[in-house]
Amino acid sequence: MLQVNNLKVSFKTPNGLVEAVKSSTFTLAKGETVGIVGESGSGKSVTSLAVMRLLDRQNTVTGGEILLDDIDVLKLPEQEMRNVRGNRIAMIFQEPMTSLNPVLTCGHQVTEAIRVHLASTQNEAREKTIKLFNEVQLPRPDAVFDSYPHQLSGGQKQRVMIAMALACDPDILIADEPTTALDVTVQKTILELLQKLKIGRNMSMIFISHDLGVVSQVADRVIVMYKGSVVEQGETRAIFTNPTHPYTKGLLACRPAPQLHLKRLPVVADFLGVNGGKGATIEKIREQNAYSEQEIIERRKKLYDQQPILRINELCTWFPLRGRLFSATKSFVKAVDKVSFDVYPGETLGLVGESGCGKSTLGRSLLRLIEPTSGDVKFENTDLLKLGKHDMRLMRRNIQIIFQDPYSSLNPRLTVGDSLMEPLQVHQLYENNTQRKKRVLELLDRVSLPTEYFNRYPHEFSGGQRQRIVIARALALQPKFIICDESVSALDVSVQAQVLNLIRELQQEFNLTYIFISHDLSVIKHISDRVMVMNRGEIVETGEPDEIYYRPKMEYTKRLIDSIPG
Repeated sequence: MLQVNNLKVSFKTPNGLVEAVKSSTFTLAKGETVGIVGESGSGKSVTSLAVMRLLDRQNTVTGGEILLDDIDVLKLPEQEMRNVRGNRIAMIFQEPMTSLNPVLTCGHQVTEAIRVHLASTQNEAREKTIKLFNEVQLPRPDAVFDSYPHQLSGGQKQRVMIAMALACDPDILIADEPTTALDVTVQKTILELLQKLKIGRNMSMIFISHDLGVVSQVADRVIVMYKGSVVEQGETRAIFTNPTHPYTKGLLACRPAPQLHLKRLPVVADFLGVNGGKGATIEKIREQNAYSEQEIIERRKKLYDQQPILRINELCTWFPLRGRLFSATKSFVKAVDKVSFDVYPGETLGLVGESGCGKSTLGRSLLRLIEPTSGDVKFENTDLLKLGKHDMRLMRRNIQIIFQDPYSSLNPRLTVGDSLMEPLQVHQLYENNTQRKKRVLELLDRVSLPTEYFNRYPHEFSGGQRQRIVIARALALQPKFIICDESVSALDVSVQAQVLNLIRELQQEFNLTYIFISHDLSVIKHISDRVMVMNRGEIVETGEPDEIYYRPKMEYTKRLIDSIPG
């Protein structure tokens, strides 16, 4: 049905043409799902955009052909190509918040596509949109129709994007990272929904992801891309059980494996010979990095024989709901409700749960970035909730946070060097900016970034590099305690492995204490000494990682574990 032959895509840069896709060749049959996997920058999304002709043809597609039922779409006039988009090939874009127009209602955006392609009346378009919202299992479709994107959760926005892609009954659906950064439970629902829609409509699907576990569930065949080239392709089972290319082996190995206790996750470089690991096998690398049972017992004894560094007692963070104008009673959203726990020096306490369960609110309440409603937060016997603004600012030298989205948490108008020097200047550490710059260069080196990055801006870096910069900034003040809020959720599995290894190395080097917040139980199990499960503002279960993973007591925890792909 679709044939991509020797596709070449290049981008014009000040330094000349950069090849983003190099002679890619693959096919897609009727009713088939082909998975494309690889790291960010491997050419996955660029390939799909080329198929949709959403790239500047003069500047970018430099060779090859894309045949849709033997017609080369690269040679079609733009007017004819506009009819192909939506009617024949549709796309679910990676980030629904940026793909949806924030000033138009969700219903308007879907009806617009229907009216442009199908020449329907307003009422017909509305009826079809409501029907599509029902089909993608959106709650209260009529209310969603009149809602703006910011009023919906991540999973609901993704469903709106799926409904928009399906509006004109396409033959081929391209799903570009449709579950990245979603909860495992929402991810599972979206994957099941896509499978159901594909079978019900007899569509073909190209499913793009960096998560091999997700691809293994949905794809009939898998294409592995690395640095713009297709390095391996074949049936899903064959690729997963017997990968031949070192890069594929690396991708499979660097995902945290729940059954293993590893000091360090394997990374792609181990298999490509960069780290002296030429010819290495997954089993050999994992065996070399495994914790022994005795080492785990000794670590736990050392940790829990100490006094806690942080004590939380009956912490509540409630948000009032807007009621009627003269109503005496107020109702509240109990984002954090009567939460109590201790954290020990040098420990990594994992906090897991779905979006909206209160994880991030809890993390920010501990730092008083959100003011708690009641309770006690004692850090080294100092009650943080009783400190004045000046004393709390001084205390923040010891308690830092790594935010979920590194791009949003870095000022786009400041260079990396200025962003890292700013906390040192605010807290008046070191005598002058020369000494501060020296400290910043040391930090960049420590997080494996070249010192020449000092004068670059955030937009010049990849997601993984930006995350390293944010980690360096958190370390600048030499804190004792760091909250990692979903700090690896949107990263490639290969970059995720590098960042998780870095977080653990820094803990050993500086004796750091972490609360590690994530919706990914396999990541939490790898990095944590203890795990807390949160649901609807409450801690519903606490225990050792193996105990939570293999012997969960609560139905909610069991549901989280059942949703893990792979």
